[in-house]
Amino acid sequence: MAAADASPDTIIEQFLTVTWWAMLLRGIAAVLFGILSFAWPEISLQTLMIVFGVYVIMDGAFLVGAAFKGGVSRYWLLLLNGVLGIGAGVIAMAWPGLTAIVLVFVIGWWAIFSGIVAIVLAIRVRREIENEWLLILSGILSVLFGAALLIAPGAGALALIWLIALWALVFGALMIVLAFRLRKLRTL
Repeated sequence: MAAADASPDTIIEQFLTVTWWAMLLRGIAAVLFGILSFAWPEISLQTLMIVFGVYVIMDGAFLVGAAFKGGVSRYWLLLLNGVLGIGAGVIAMAWPGLTAIVLVFVIGWWAIFSGIVAIVLAIRVRREIENEWLLILSGILSVLFGAALLIAPGAGALALIWLIALWALVFGALMIVLAFRLRKLRTL
């Protein structure tokens, strides 16, 4: 079937199965970030900002690369999500001394946008891949996580670190499972 004749869902399915490795890398990076945050809860918020900045820049770079691989005109949401993630990471690394409240808002809005993009993508591929609910669940968790940060920005630094670490572990695990399912789909 010619690319022009392919339905959007088929093209998305092809894109996701080709870029399964990007989801795997995103998941591994998130899990490592979560483990580091739990392993050293006494680290300063400034150190957490730098670690968060590195993670979000890596995540954004994976998304930008995936968008270019699949065609920017079709995957502009991934590109936008990646660019916003890189921007949030640069802010976190350039000004790690920002107050905790500013940090909470940067992370909160980034998580909400990333979650919405994941949900939209999952809805578009629901007929083409099995277990798209993993992508939906990761999106919902990201939106809820972001909303929780925006609703209660004054939470203590330790609670913020643990909340971020828990989110990163769950999100990362879901991305890893989804990546392997997409890889399996590719081999069928």
